[in-house]
Amino acid sequence: MKEPDPDVELLARIGNNEPAAVKEMVSRKLPRLLALASRLLGDAEEARDVAQESFLRIWKQAANWRAGQARFDTWLHRVALNLCYDRLRRRREQPLDDEALVEAVDPAGTPEEQLHAAAQSERMAAALAALPERQREAIVLQYYQELSNIEAAALMDISVEALESLLSRARRNLRDYLAEPSGDAGLGRGKR
Repeated sequence: MKEPDPDVELLARIGNNEPAAVKEMVSRKLPRLLALASRLLGDAEEARDVAQESFLRIWKQAANWRAGQARFDTWLHRVALNLCYDRLRRRREQPLDDEALVEAVDPAGTPEEQLHAAAQSERMAAALAALPERQREAIVLQYYQELSNIEAAALMDISVEALESLLSRARRNLRDYLAEPSGDAGLGRGKR
């Protein structure tokens, strides 16, 4: 049996122009949208723009949302992914800015631990940035957005088997990249 969509009631409230519902939706969805866009785009400012545009689309579509056709979260991820793709196309495949992908280090650690964690985060960000777009998308959706294979495959409009193949190649490429002392294992040359 299908689980009910937890966002349907909130969408109806947004459709009725309840300010508290909009605020609740933003608090529920903004962190994941920012994480998704940041990892795909490698630019915090662009990620905020994508999140803002996604919320505008929620506001415009809320009154017309039809429960049961698709899960709201799936639709929202697809909107954010499409907005990211549009921005990536406009860049004409320019490399991602590695520094923008680095996540904040936990301030509770010692300075030495912080340096080590920052270095690891930078290497992972560089490895992700070096992946072909579809492999990076598959990794981000599954590992960072914590979507199931079925959900990620649906968002990417591919079969679960194709997703698993992308994930396998992406993990292999990441492993090769991270095993190289310089971090440059020729990741993703022509492999999609």
